[in-house]
Amino acid sequence: MSQPDNLKSEGDVNLSALREVWYNNDLDAATRNLLDEDARYFLHQSLSTPCLNALQSCDGIYIEDAQGRRTMDFHGNYAHQVGYGNPDVIAAIIKQMQTLSFSVRRYTNKTAVALAKKLTELAPGDLNRVLFAPGGAEAIGMALKLARVATGRHKTISMWDSFHGATLDAISIGGEQIFRNNIGPLLPGSEHVPPPDEYRCLWECHTRGGCDLKCANYIEYVLEKEGDIAAVIAEPIRSIPTIPKPEYWQRIRAACDRHGTLLIFDEIPHALGRAGRMFTCEHFNVVPDILVIGKGLGGGILPWAGIIARNGLNVAAERALGHYTHEKNPVLCAAALATLNYIEDHHLMENARLVGAYALERMRVMMDAHSLIGDVRGIGLMLGIELVRDRQTRERATEAAERIMYSALRRGLSFKLMMGNIIGLFPPLTITQAQMDEALDIIGACLSEEASVEEI
Repeated sequence: MSQPDNLKSEGDVNLSALREVWYNNDLDAATRNLLDEDARYFLHQSLSTPCLNALQSCDGIYIEDAQGRRTMDFHGNYAHQVGYGNPDVIAAIIKQMQTLSFSVRRYTNKTAVALAKKLTELAPGDLNRVLFAPGGAEAIGMALKLARVATGRHKTISMWDSFHGATLDAISIGGEQIFRNNIGPLLPGSEHVPPPDEYRCLWECHTRGGCDLKCANYIEYVLEKEGDIAAVIAEPIRSIPTIPKPEYWQRIRAACDRHGTLLIFDEIPHALGRAGRMFTCEHFNVVPDILVIGKGLGGGILPWAGIIARNGLNVAAERALGHYTHEKNPVLCAAALATLNYIEDHHLMENARLVGAYALERMRVMMDAHSLIGDVRGIGLMLGIELVRDRQTRERATEAAERIMYSALRRGLSFKLMMGNIIGLFPPLTITQAQMDEALDIIGACLSEEASVEEI
């Protein structure tokens, strides 16, 4: 069974003939038995069932499968900024577990306060109030509730094709059909607009010489027509990735201010240095009212997320925005503190900028050599290679992209296949230039192999 194009999303194709070939030809009997057992006990769901493989260890930029094959992981679910098995994070977790391993709600502790203080010191502008949650989707829920309390409104504007989590409130504002399709009633007032994707602009801005901000104009149009929007919520940079002009967010920030609407940035996948700055919104010189973070906050080991809001939004003292059992868990906070300190102490943001810029230049050279590449783009270590059947029509090369994904896996590189045709490259921020070269060499070899298949 193949996955319909309208269900392609920010995830890999996993219901296809090529997955069956991988299962039968590239996995040994012990691994296949484990995958069969996994399929027996876990509820099946798209994007993760059937599983691709089984892992037995991970370190740095590498994952190792049950057959002992080491693979560079440029996927990582965006959680491995400081690399797998980071010794500083592990040490901090162990040290915290030996003293205060859990903090009962209604109590605070030094580690939780230290993390909150650290985040407010790092966050831009006047973002100086923090609340933690077990995961990104829960943090999104807290941000939505805070926006309702603060504005007295409930409507939101978000983007089609966006992803904000898999809970019911998160898929309501999310824009991927694979999560929303036939699921039943979603949150009322969840308005959606086209994303700022210059390569696939709904208004075909490439035919007019590039982005002229019609997508931003449309958001202000909706704000004016609705009149009672509580929040615009969006990823400042979409994961595939799409990078809007700085003027895009500056214009929307101004429009939100005019209409009494909050601006919420979902930086769950990309904050903490991936774009070369601690927070992605810093690239646009725009400060949101609420910043949502997660994924890598737990150091690639533990789940942890939160929101950072401006002081003026400290208005829900009589409500429960999160009230999560682990909202001040000292072990999770210790992992997060160690992660933030490691990013700073080891200059990982600078490394993301330098290695990312180097990779993007190499990708442009690869585009000249391979007609299958329709576009390359990126910022820091958020990189994308869009594969097309024809550069003029921009038809997605979904079949070729899937073949290349499996070919790369066989050569030792794992990446995220997004929207069916985009190679998403999100390595740990610890990656070296030599390792990046190795990864791009693998992709180049896969592209050449694909071209030879097309010629036959």
